[in-house]
Amino acid sequence: MNVRAQAKHVRQSPYKVRRVLDLVRGLPVEEARTVLDFTNRKAALTIKKVLDSAIANAEHNFALDVDELFIAEAYADEGPTLKRWRPRARGRATRILKRTSHITIVVAEHEEVA
Repeated sequence: MNVRAQAKHVRQSPYKVRRVLDLVRGLPVEEARTVLDFTNRKAALTIKKVLDSAIANAEHNFALDVDELFIAEAYADEGPTLKRWRPRARGRATRILKRTSHITIVVAEHEEVA
């Protein structure tokens, strides 16, 4: 059983978010939460909230055992980009791209191999 949670329109670039997601992909949820607690990146806080939401969804909606869960999938897709302008010399302007992310975490139960 795969259970997922998403955070959309997170005001951080997907490149920066993916660096943190790579640390926790495939880990058991308790170990992933510990790794996120000690990761010194802004994205770690948002990812931890999404992970907690996925765990709560699995526990409440599907009655899954939290101790058996692991992160099956974790990815950050690109959201809409806010375009801003910065004045430059001689009447010119430079475009500033403020990128956003859609963060998705999928948790699943370890399956017993018979």
